[in-house]
Amino acid sequence: MKSIDKHRKIIRAATKVFAKKGFFNARISDIAKEAKVADGTIYLYFKNKFDILISVFEQEIGKLIGQITLLLNKEDDPKVKLEIFITKHLEEMKKNRNLAEVIHIELRQTNKLIREYRKNNFSQYLNILSSIIIEGQEKKVFRNDIVPDLAKQIIFGSLDEISRIWGPSNDIDQDFTVEEVSAQLTSIFQQGVMGQPE
Repeated sequence: MKSIDKHRKIIRAATKVFAKKGFFNARISDIAKEAKVADGTIYLYFKNKFDILISVFEQEIGKLIGQITLLLNKEDDPKVKLEIFITKHLEEMKKNRNLAEVIHIELRQTNKLIREYRKNNFSQYLNILSSIIIEGQEKKVFRNDIVPDLAKQIIFGSLDEISRIWGPSNDIDQDFTVEEVSAQLTSIFQQGVMGQPE
């Protein structure tokens, strides 16, 4: 019989295994061992390894979307909304470094399944950023020459790269806090979208 707790347990185990070994090197048996379940149990919940990876993204990105949306709904200023998105993303990536590793490494893969995921479900997360830019333009807070669909990729690309400072492959000597990194990124982007074009 399936259980929600066991499903979550497998997701958590898979996130850890994918972060440590990489998706392509990880085996179902590795995930089962980490989750302390039989190999066959995995197949009661997931069709294959790709299904597990997509479920990791679905569950974790879904949680992030819910948390960020809740915070944004309490705020009217697009400048503050941009700061909220940046800070919340960084907080989650620092708190769950295994998830950060999976999101930032595996979402770059060229496998068709991952590309399709990026085009569909993951885009909902990025669209929060473009909607903040659009709102800022409508309120005449952000420059009109900023292209929201490009801006969301630029901002997420920076978040993607900077999140690596808390990962195992960090080559920066200083351990920056979320507040320090968020302040820097927010300042750069706010000045970029608010400043006057040349």
